[in-house]
Amino acid sequence: MDLELVKSNLLNPPILFFFLGMVAVLLKSDLQIPAPIPKLFSLYLLLAIGFKGGAELSKSGITYEVVTTMGASILIAVIVPVYLFFILKKRIGVDDAGAIAATYGSVSAVTFITATVFLKSLGIDYGGHMVCALALMESPAIIIGIALIRIYGKDEKQHSTGWAEIFREAFVSGPVLLIVGSLIIGYVSGEEGAAAIKPFTTDIFKGMLVFFLLDMGILAAQRLDDLRKAGVFLIAFSVVVPVVNALLGLAIAGTLGFSTGNAFLFVVLSSSASYIAVPAAMRLSVPKANPSLYVPMSLALTFPLNVALGLPFYFYLVRRFIS
Repeated sequence: MDLELVKSNLLNPPILFFFLGMVAVLLKSDLQIPAPIPKLFSLYLLLAIGFKGGAELSKSGITYEVVTTMGASILIAVIVPVYLFFILKKRIGVDDAGAIAATYGSVSAVTFITATVFLKSLGIDYGGHMVCALALMESPAIIIGIALIRIYGKDEKQHSTGWAEIFREAFVSGPVLLIVGSLIIGYVSGEEGAAAIKPFTTDIFKGMLVFFLLDMGILAAQRLDDLRKAGVFLIAFSVVVPVVNALLGLAIAGTLGFSTGNAFLFVVLSSSASYIAVPAAMRLSVPKANPSLYVPMSLALTFPLNVALGLPFYFYLVRRFIS
């Protein structure tokens, strides 16, 4: 792996601000971003990346790679939570196994956004349809995780939430609706619409990402103590499974002949874990699943490792085996 690429990624301002947030917590600083503002940053990033993806998709049109990417996205979003569930349920309870499997079967929009900035710094293009892949990969794992819990769980009374509400939470939740809606608006608006709001969606994008990752660094460091509850097995799981899933994504991307940029983003999505959509759904439908396990695993370990070291490593793999 190119160590210069690792160094360049670690010295990228958004990544440095992420670590600044972690340092602030470790030094017991009072640095914080007031509660309503981080949500605005999150909404902005989803809107901007969705709109730009839609605008790019309107230029490229519906191609063979677009169709195969959508199919591959659904495939890996189904495979990952299923195989992880059967590994985990041998070591921990069914509820926690389903929640963790859903967490690692779903995706992190912020990891994806950081990866697009990484590609931009290298001058490598990617297709707008990769935003569609992000949206498609977020929800299936939630449904599968809950279904597996209901099939293998012994206490059916705790799973009283109806399937209609579960589907609504998975597919019509704020983040999913915003990114899909923004993508459609970007697609309909086309190049003219993209040019009209370019200062908003493009020029200030990296600055907003900096503030968001600063807040994420603070949150990640605050969750570090919870990792002690996870134990050695789950801590190792948080480090190893993203790499295994990345290799699975790499094999699929290579088989289907994805371009460098699209293959890299597909691998990143395959390796990432949710810390927003899945916890919200699990709190609603599987209250006995322990959030002090699956939230810190994805937020305090997998997310930092992916954005700091995973991105250059996954890019090396794509360049070595696909490009």
